[in-house]
Amino acid sequence: MRTRAAVLPAVGSPLQVEDVDLADPGPTEVLVRIEAAGVCHSDWHYMTGDLPSALPVVPGHEGAGVVERVGDQVTRVRPGDAVCLMWRPRCGHCEFCVTGRPQLCQAGAVHAATGGLQDGTSRLRRADGGELFHLLGVSCFAQHAVVSERAVVPVPADVPAEVAAITGCAVITGVGAVLNVIGACAGQGVVVFGAGGVGLSAVMGAALSGASPIVVVDVVPERLAAARRLGATHTVDPRTESLADLVEEIRPGGLEWAVEAIGRPDTLTAAVDVLRPGGTLVAVGLAAKGRTFEVPVNVLVQREKRVVGSLYGSANPLIDVPKLLELYRSGRLPVDELIGARYPLTGVNEAFAGLTGAGVGRGVLLPGWAG
Repeated sequence: MRTRAAVLPAVGSPLQVEDVDLADPGPTEVLVRIEAAGVCHSDWHYMTGDLPSALPVVPGHEGAGVVERVGDQVTRVRPGDAVCLMWRPRCGHCEFCVTGRPQLCQAGAVHAATGGLQDGTSRLRRADGGELFHLLGVSCFAQHAVVSERAVVPVPADVPAEVAAITGCAVITGVGAVLNVIGACAGQGVVVFGAGGVGLSAVMGAALSGASPIVVVDVVPERLAAARRLGATHTVDPRTESLADLVEEIRPGGLEWAVEAIGRPDTLTAAVDVLRPGGTLVAVGLAAKGRTFEVPVNVLVQREKRVVGSLYGSANPLIDVPKLLELYRSGRLPVDELIGARYPLTGVNEAFAGLTGAGVGRGVLLPGWAG
């Protein structure tokens, strides 16, 4: 079929919205009409070359829509079902899948290396017949996408597509870092670095868990205001305020937990600095490939501080996405407030300008909207 999609022709190039050809879904695949796609910083890393990708590629890995067609071996969904897309679908049989850590599924390496779906081949072609690749097995900056059955999670029909889309990446990553890595933290201090979509989701998770104080660090005043609305007890603009002084005032000795949602060496180091002895930094923000940061060895040893990573919120999406959406439906997880500006597919470059500038909340593309 012919559909419209945003194409990245080369690293550093603007995205081009064009007609592309999309093959029919295979036996274990589904065709999804994309109703909403979140604009995530991870896509920006691929667009700038910080992370490698097969090119040309259709970006977009945070999406939701409605199933239009299914392969003859698909059993979990049927046409008409509302679904959320997963950018790390489980293969179901590798070591990580069978031990309950599907976010580390080995199939993810196939997507990254080939730009294809789970069999390593693409369903996309340019209108002139040229090759075209998938990003992370999803490619939802488009009106339609063909994905593996294992890349979809059914969602209740009354959940708005924008909410389902960002729950499948930003929300599960940020909230999951709190619920699945930090765990019980009522009355304990959490500092969140970065008040973008993932950072604000971590704030929601910390508030849900009863953490206190909740400190948020960012340089955009509007983002800090959003963090306060979502549960932050204190906010810091490091350009004009001292995080260390604030922490010493409100929790002498440091905080128990830090979540770094930016991926910058300086903020990772700052996060370790404000931890109390025995405290843990949870790193969730991606950086350019090969980027490192420094931590004094004696700080780790003598103060028993820890640094751990969390991919995809260390979550089991088939279990956790429905739980998060139920929390949203019950009013306990205000995902609506996380949604920022909405854009038609043709506004994709404007959306990324907002992401890397002073935009607040998660920008969302609506591929079926003319603008």
